Amino acid sequence: MTIRNIPDDMAPDAVAEVDGLLDAVRREHGVHIPLAIESGSRAWGFPSPDSDYDGRFIYVRPAAQALTIWPRRDVIETPLVGDMDVNGWDLSKALRLLLKGNAVVVEWLQSPILYTAEPLFRDELLAFAEQWLDRDMVLTHYLHLGRRQKILYLDDQIEVPLKKVFYVLRPAMALRWLRLNPGKAVAPMHLPTLMAQCDPPADLSDMIEDLRRRKAETREMGKGDIPNALLRFIEEEFGAVEILDRGFIPRSEAAAREADALFARVTRRLDASSAG
Repeated sequence: MTIRNIPDDMAPDAVAEVDGLLDAVRREHGVHIPLAIESGSRAWGFPSPDSDYDGRFIYVRPAAQALTIWPRRDVIETPLVGDMDVNGWDLSKALRLLLKGNAVVVEWLQSPILYTAEPLFRDELLAFAEQWLDRDMVLTHYLHLGRRQKILYLDDQIEVPLKKVFYVLRPAMALRWLRLNPGKAVAPMHLPTLMAQCDPPADLSDMIEDLRRRKAETREMGKGDIPNALLRFIEEEFGAVEILDRGFIPRSEAAAREADALFARVTRRLDASSAG
């Protein structure tokens, strides 16, 4: 069984194009696609009228494709045409990155926009992440992501692209959520959900909502003035994490065994379902 969730405001022609690209990947590469989602600003909750379509998927090769001595690429990319950006990772790559604290896979698993999803696959990977994802590595992931975007686009600028403000704000809000939820490592990907669950000051929430509204009404790279209070909030959240004692914990043997077991279990199940 698969599920699908496409918002009414997404252009039907664009959605059909993404579906066609996914069908071509299945056909040309002979792979299963148990999860295909929309990432980027649409899924994060701050789209623009002309936002790109950032389709992402996790694929699984049939067991028979493993019977080769030659290494295979663990990424499948489709040509960048117009506003279409559709590519995916092999499940093996997704699991390896997850065990290194890369939060991208977890975000894909939480996307509210689903081109196709096998619920059992998504639930299994989320459960694996909740058990084995290293919290300190996730903190470092979001801190480095936010710092990098801030240095590139916000520092020493008065008017900045609104798109880039949100690319810095979302990691900062994720860090706040993690700081306020010390026993968890899986933060929501959706900015409005993050804000609802980590209770930023009311005046700051109003500023962010105003920026979201302006971004929804302007071109993708529209520019605007950034309130100083928002910049202070971002810097305070980055600073709060930088002073934490974040240690590197080597990947455990148990985590590696569980990742292998999950990979084998998913491969066997998808092979069996396609054969039936």
